Amino acid sequence: MTEGNFVDYVKIYVSSGKGGKGSSHLHREKFIEKGGPDGGDGGRGGHVIIKGNKGLWTLFHLKFARHIKAGHGGDGGSSRSTGHDGEDKIIEVPLGTVVRDKETEEILFEITEHGEERILVKGGKGGLGNWHFRSSTNQTPRYAQPGMPVEELDVILELKVLADVGLVGFPNAGKSTLLSVLTSAKPKIADYPFTTLKPNLGIVAYRDFQSFVIADIPGIIEGAAEGKGLGHYFLRHIERNSTLLFLVPADADDIKKEYDILLDELRRYNPEMLDKDRLIVISKSDMLDDELKAEMKQELDKSFKGIPYMFISSVANQGLTELKDKLWQMLNIDTEQPENSHGL
Repeated sequence: MTEGNFVDYVKIYVSSGKGGKGSSHLHREKFIEKGGPDGGDGGRGGHVIIKGNKGLWTLFHLKFARHIKAGHGGDGGSSRSTGHDGEDKIIEVPLGTVVRDKETEEILFEITEHGEERILVKGGKGGLGNWHFRSSTNQTPRYAQPGMPVEELDVILELKVLADVGLVGFPNAGKSTLLSVLTSAKPKIADYPFTTLKPNLGIVAYRDFQSFVIADIPGIIEGAAEGKGLGHYFLRHIERNSTLLFLVPADADDIKKEYDILLDELRRYNPEMLDKDRLIVISKSDMLDDELKAEMKQELDKSFKGIPYMFISSVANQGLTELKDKLWQMLNIDTEQPENSHGL
């Protein structure tokens, strides 16, 4: 399910390095007849580490990396010299990546911060050399410990796009057009459903050099939570957004019904999504005259009790500044509130 170079789902096999074995060497030197044990320890195997990188936005670089193996630890040597540690393998991923065990489907961890490092599989511990096993009753131990074996794991890396605002709407509602007008993004736009097959991100430039990120995902149809259309495959991309922008075209048969269907799909996918801030935007409103708009406002005031809505037209550039203001206000409402409930 990839278009262009956007990849948000990869399966990889990872393997850590095995620990080096300890040495069972006995000391040899001129004039010293019984030098005793001097075997060194084995080095540890390399880890496989997942690291967050804010410069990445896709898992494309891992699309063809099927196997990732860390280096093995070196064996111990004479004169109690320790073997070298195995080379660690660092996998850099974009922020918002979820790491999941392929067999159990269990989420192991998520990477959400730049520079955050998590060990996926640990390298094997190096074995102890015979130096550690000497005692008064066993002065020349001729054995040493082997290193610990490798750890292997099949994992799935899933990317959940990190954006401030998520665009939700039926196919052909005008989401990509809105994104192309508000931001510098250039999504594919055409007059047929499911033009967008992958999420698009755009940065909205706001006043005083401020900005916020907006995500456009493929259209949601009735039954998306069960996997119809492109289904739940893309619903995960708006799980992390703090604000959801519902886009309903002005020429829809029933605006309230379309909104209810979209809301129901989100509820069936993940009920927590209904806790997010919502804004309804009626697009393509350049087709309406003032009289029709006033009539629709009366109906919508009854239908959307207390839910904010607004009319815009991406093509005619109507209401876009008001939309930016409203979104900025919704995103920053937490920072503007007083610190406690008494307003102090």
